[in-house]
Amino acid sequence: MSRRWPLILISSLLRIPAVAADPPDPDAALSELRPVVQRYTADLEDIERTYPIRVSSVRAARLERFFDEQQAALDRIDFDALSQDGRIDYLLLRNHIRRQHSEVDRVTRETAEIAPLIPFYQILVTLEEARRKMLPIDAAKTGETLADLLKAIEDARSTNTRSTAKPAIANRAAARLTELRANLRQWYSFYNGYDPLFTWWAEDPYKKVDQALDGYIRFLREQLAGLAPGAREPIPGDPAGRQALVDDLAYNMIPYTPEELLELARKEYAWCEKEMIKASRELNLAGSQGDDWRKALEYVKTKYVEPGKQPELVRRLAQEAIDYVTQNDLVTVPALAREDWWEEMLSPQRQETAPFFLGGDLILVAFPTNAMTQEQKLMSMRGNNIHFARSTVFHELIPGHHLQGYMAQRYRTYRSVFHTPFWTEGNAFYWELLLWDMGFAKTPEDRIGMLFWHMHRAARIIFSISFHLEKMTAQECVNFLVDQVGFERDNAEAEVRRSFDGSYEPIYQCAYMLGALQFRELHKELVDSGKMTNRAFHDAILKEGRIPVELIRADLTSQKLSRDFTSSWRFYDPSN
Repeated sequence: MSRRWPLILISSLLRIPAVAADPPDPDAALSELRPVVQRYTADLEDIERTYPIRVSSVRAARLERFFDEQQAALDRIDFDALSQDGRIDYLLLRNHIRRQHSEVDRVTRETAEIAPLIPFYQILVTLEEARRKMLPIDAAKTGETLADLLKAIEDARSTNTRSTAKPAIANRAAARLTELRANLRQWYSFYNGYDPLFTWWAEDPYKKVDQALDGYIRFLREQLAGLAPGAREPIPGDPAGRQALVDDLAYNMIPYTPEELLELARKEYAWCEKEMIKASRELNLAGSQGDDWRKALEYVKTKYVEPGKQPELVRRLAQEAIDYVTQNDLVTVPALAREDWWEEMLSPQRQETAPFFLGGDLILVAFPTNAMTQEQKLMSMRGNNIHFARSTVFHELIPGHHLQGYMAQRYRTYRSVFHTPFWTEGNAFYWELLLWDMGFAKTPEDRIGMLFWHMHRAARIIFSISFHLEKMTAQECVNFLVDQVGFERDNAEAEVRRSFDGSYEPIYQCAYMLGALQFRELHKELVDSGKMTNRAFHDAILKEGRIPVELIRADLTSQKLSRDFTSSWRFYDPSN
């Protein structure tokens, strides 16, 4: 018979304080569409798991059929009979279905663009899909198929030259072929050894095909895309084009054109520059004119802790932010949320695309290691100095990403499929704007640190939109960050690589500033007007889920919603 020890006794023995559970939320209404969304999410995950090959026409057809069925089912729902929560979920689901439908079309178009460079790709797809369907395999014919595949790879290499494709398309082809090579390895491993006849026929041609694929992937990257092995230049990138930006903005409910966003960003940048000059004049550095904010910024970069002391700095800055938001009654910080994070260090390789901190469940700290060159060490310390880190830490932890994640795991969890960076990144940067307004930065150095990130977010809009409109190259984006924002060059290169390596949607880098401006405008509507307290406002936002901010506004203001709702909230006027 087991003995159950009281929690308080276990906590005492382990020297861990007993933590009270978060109280239930009495105001959290149950949406009528919650089970519909949950079923949709589960079905979509199953289909994507069953048909994982991105370039497969079978996958595309199955997803198309699924989204058509889901849209038809959604059309049969009586929108007017739904509660406000139900209507919001209806609009979120409709938006997601449309987005995913267009995503299938986009992948199909991109596959057609790279097909001339990898004309044999369908052979690779067919082999793996046949295995997943558990179809019988003819070992002798499989050997012939692999021999044909080897010849097709050799023919493609002799046919394609640097003039046959844009470097961005060649790089994309290399990425897709890398995925297909992994699929082929999985296919071969499934049969090899378990089917002696298969191994007898396939072992030798498979090894030759795998080697040929490796060589052709390098050929695509190095010869056609111009990416020398181990080189940091040129930075790969695949401009999405204006229509892709427009589509992304519509999905995220941002009713602005790319050109309007450029105007907005330039206005925010100009404001930052004026504030930088004010802070620089306060510093009054010897031998400099007060208007030289770049010299003041360079001075602030020298205020870093010595090697090995960064974890201690992060812990102190994290506690400072938690104390500030708590003492000013800005947001509820549950006891467990204060306890359930720690620090890990970013590797030198990871810092090539993440030169600053990352956060969420925990905080990933960027700082030099002994594997870096002396120049890299200095750039890392300068880019993660005390005054820059003061904003970065609370952006990544509390009240930023860590608190977001904590609450998202506990409230309206079914809405996770609708997540948008305009909520996630926008809310974290919004806290930087709010704390600036509240005077969190006490010294000129602190203000310069906060202004650097504000200027950085404005610059992200400028360089990312300009790149995707093909008005700036990746290298021009790097130079822009160095010359106009004061980035260390290695950090600027890492920032641009991160932006254009294909892991982010084209509009992602705009989400920080735009989402923050949405939250700031909503704060004016509801808190500055006296309709809500700071704490009630911020708690409500965290319990809504990471959805487009305009729909959070609709919920908090009890806005009447219709089935044909479209985004129309003009939260920022660049002309003012």
